[in-house]
Amino acid sequence: MDTAGLNCTSSSIIPAAIEIHRTLGPGLLESNYRTCLIYELKLRKLDVASELVVPVRYKELVLDTAYRIDLLVEDAVVVELKAVETILPVHRAQLLTYLRHTDKQLGLLINFKVDRLVLGIDRIVNNFGIPEALRTRSVQIPTDRSP
Repeated sequence: MDTAGLNCTSSSIIPAAIEIHRTLGPGLLESNYRTCLIYELKLRKLDVASELVVPVRYKELVLDTAYRIDLLVEDAVVVELKAVETILPVHRAQLLTYLRHTDKQLGLLINFKVDRLVLGIDRIVNNFGIPEALRTRSVQIPTDRSP
């Protein structure tokens, strides 16, 4: 899916999540929000896969049930849902790992345990807009650590 399609899909997911949060509030379990978001996205005519099992490959080893992503919308946007006090860096890293293992470019990390949902949404990008030739390059930047 191209950039415009990804933006359009994410622009449909976010208002759906906001509507759920406005109606239900911040006090429920993640599974409740997941069920409602699936329902709301399907009402909006979006294709949604839930609890999608994604294998992890390490050399010749394949871990078939390594993890499950909360939602995959339009076979393009990975949505990871949380209902936690604080989003930690590991939550963002988790979503980025999911994006890499599914070869998807865009993910939304949505935390429903906030006063206003817009404060609980993170957009995570995996090599979005970076040319293929630059994706595997590693650049060392010298730092001056002298006192």
